[in-house]
Amino acid sequence: MESSAGKKSSENASSQEVSAPEGAKTFTLEVLRIIKDAQQQHGLRHGDYQRYRGYCSRRIGRLRKVLKLPQCDKRHYKKKDVVLAHLQGVRSDVRFLHIPLMLAERAWAYAMQLRQEANTEPRKKFHLIGKLRKACVYALQLQELANAEACDARTRWEIEAYNAWLHGTLHFELSLWKSAVENLKRAQLVYQNLGEALPEEEQSLYRTKVDELTPSIRYCAYNIGEGASMDDLLELRAQGLLENLESLASQVKSQSSEALQTTEWRGRKILVRPEKVRLFLLSIQDLDKSIEKAKTFQAKIEILETIIMDCKDAITAIRDEIKQDPKLRASAAGGQVVGIHFLLSYLTYIRLMRTLERNMLLVKQAKANLEDSSANEGGGKKVRPQDMTRLYEIILQNVTELQQLTGMEEDKEYQNEIGALNTTFRAFRCYYIAQTLVALKRWREAVALYERSTKYASEALTSAPEAYTEELRQLINTIEGCKYSAHAYSVLEDDPADEAGALPERAQKSSKPLYERLSEYKEDASLHTKNPNVFRLTPEMQPIPCKPLFFDLALNFVQFPSLEDKIDSPGKKQPAGISGFVKGFLGWGGTSK
Repeated sequence: MESSAGKKSSENASSQEVSAPEGAKTFTLEVLRIIKDAQQQHGLRHGDYQRYRGYCSRRIGRLRKVLKLPQCDKRHYKKKDVVLAHLQGVRSDVRFLHIPLMLAERAWAYAMQLRQEANTEPRKKFHLIGKLRKACVYALQLQELANAEACDARTRWEIEAYNAWLHGTLHFELSLWKSAVENLKRAQLVYQNLGEALPEEEQSLYRTKVDELTPSIRYCAYNIGEGASMDDLLELRAQGLLENLESLASQVKSQSSEALQTTEWRGRKILVRPEKVRLFLLSIQDLDKSIEKAKTFQAKIEILETIIMDCKDAITAIRDEIKQDPKLRASAAGGQVVGIHFLLSYLTYIRLMRTLERNMLLVKQAKANLEDSSANEGGGKKVRPQDMTRLYEIILQNVTELQQLTGMEEDKEYQNEIGALNTTFRAFRCYYIAQTLVALKRWREAVALYERSTKYASEALTSAPEAYTEELRQLINTIEGCKYSAHAYSVLEDDPADEAGALPERAQKSSKPLYERLSEYKEDASLHTKNPNVFRLTPEMQPIPCKPLFFDLALNFVQFPSLEDKIDSPGKKQPAGISGFVKGFLGWGGTSK
């Protein structure tokens, strides 16, 4: 996009080098990407608005210093705003646009910090409004600069959307619902169109921003009276827009709270007296619809966790009422189930069932992650069978608590329903325990648990809820193949021919180190681990001769004379001679014996 000065210079081509002003530039400012990167790197990933506000202040100081636009010297302060001349002169720089952007971000971060502190100090609400007004002023200054010819179309649209979002946020805090929804819808529309016009790798950031604006728009539409329902409010509350149950239910309390004076459960009407309990029962009327509208497992889990916390608060309110009434305490001690005790059991049933539903969503999420990791060849976090076993252990604990609810011990129909759930989840738990044993190569135990899982699944098919029927059939089909596979491995493990090397293609493990069995071909998976069994670094002890005291090397070369003639052998006669004659004559020789 050319400026007007650039157009004139193009018409006078002969004098272009002389008359064309230097610095005629076109600036691009990706506002959303800049502020998102800054927020994620400087505190907003953890909700630390004060840290982000400090970063904005330091960033503004560095920008003014490098662009030589200071507002004060050692003694005096003189305000200097960024004007259109800074973008059109020789020293024009896109960083001049960063100054009003960071000023608006600093004021907005201060307002969000005050919103967190306003829960305990209501007077800070007024300070919050003032900071949002200041952020809108800086956003308007930025928009005036963007309307100049120095900025391209994308920059103008990005700043237009940013300005509309800030004004929508201000009007939202002021409860000006109509103007708030107009500004927020304008910002959403611009971000949506920008995302569609940009390359695919840049679209995710704008789609995320569009999704962030949706709850606020729906809440404004509800206050205007455009037909938002309770499930919309539940989803907004799960996303953090509404703080507590009272603010949620007070929106429709005047319309339908009176109709919840009594409730019915398992053919018995119960009088609902505590106000908090009535508001809770009102809030869960359209809970299933809001869960169905949630797109991801995590969103559904957050909605259920919010409802579970509200249910715990309602249970606490009933228990406090029982403690304050001596007659109710006496009836509870005597084992009598009156209306309020039955209401307590009903709320406990809701809490346990919603907890069970939340845990089943965790199971589905884990299975989805397992499928994704196997499809991506092990990418991402790997889900182990032990993790699935633990989830089903928690589910079975919830089912056990459901069986022990006060006042439901004699209800055979109820006990049969919960018993069917118990058998269903036992089947899944046995299956994943067997998978864990397969990983440990304990084949016989795995086969036994596969058999037990099949037994539980077959029993549960006759009385389990329809929601689990298809899963149980799939489980039985899966177990059939796993069982035969584990049985085959157990047979191969016990085959003596395998030890002799009859099956060289099967991976085997040997206790001998590799250097002792180089002549044998046997696949050993342990050789690919961090501690391969290749060589014993400490040799085994072997017996050796004792060390002699002296080393007489000369003795090896000495040749001794033969002494055979000196040795007297028995039966050998000595030859007669002159000496023998003399001995015999003089009597010296004696007689031979």
